Formats: sequence, C-alpha cells, structure tokens
Amino acid sequence: MASPGKAVMIRTVAQLCLSTMFALCLGAAAPAPVTLNVTMIDYKFVPDHLTFKHGVHYRLHLENHGKETHEFTAPVFFAAAKIDNPDVLNRELTEVVMQPGDVKDVFLTPGKPGTYDLRCADHDWNGMVGGITVE
Repeated sequence: MASPGKAVMIRTVAQLCLSTMFALCLGAAAPAPVTLNVTMIDYKFVPDHLTFKHGVHYRLHLENHGKETHEFTAPVFFAAAKIDNPDVLNRELTEVVMQPGDVKDVFLTPGKPGTYDLRCADHDWNGMVGGITVE
C-alpha cells in the first residue's frame, strides 16, 4: 500500500496530466480561419464572385484601393452568417463601408448553402456588382 504522501503526489501528477491534455485539446479545436481576399477598385470587386463552404470559418479580408468610398453590401449573406466581429459592419449589419485606403476583416462562418447578391450600394449602377456562393 502506498504511503499517504505518495498517494497525494500520484493524484497531483494525474490531475496535472489531465489538465494539460484538456488544454491541448481545446487549443487544437480551433483551426485558423480560411482567408478570402477582396479588393475594391473604382468600380469593381476583384474577384467579383466569392465561393464559401458551409460551416467553414473564414477571414474575409477587404481592401479599398479605389479613390471613392465603396460598400461591400451583402445583406442576405450577412444575415445568414455567424459574424464574429459584427462591429465591422454598418448599424443594420448589411454591409461593410470602406473609405479609400481602408483595410478591414470580417470573421464569419457562412450560413445555409445558396447564392447571394453582392454589390456596392453606391456604385451598382456602374456595374460594381458580384455574387457569393455558399456550397
């Protein structure tokens, strides 16, 4: 039979091992998001069509290289997605407003599969439109 001191030491080592394994499992559970880059140039999105996979976590990286303010407007897409940082969107959570030179990231997990409209709310009349597909 083990002495009381030895039993306490064995219990402590076992608890430390379990705590370490638990921490490692938690750290491995969150893979880095997949990055999709979109550049806004007067008057187009590059690329103008984005494809996401349902349930995958993304970093939507937006850059405005144009001379004017542009919007990444996708109200139905944003409404269906889980947005980690909704403060980057406008108050209605329908678009990201981008001043010239702005760089912003939206961290999201897309909602249900389908096709979604993408446009610049101020310049869609000039062909600044695109699309989003969630597979």
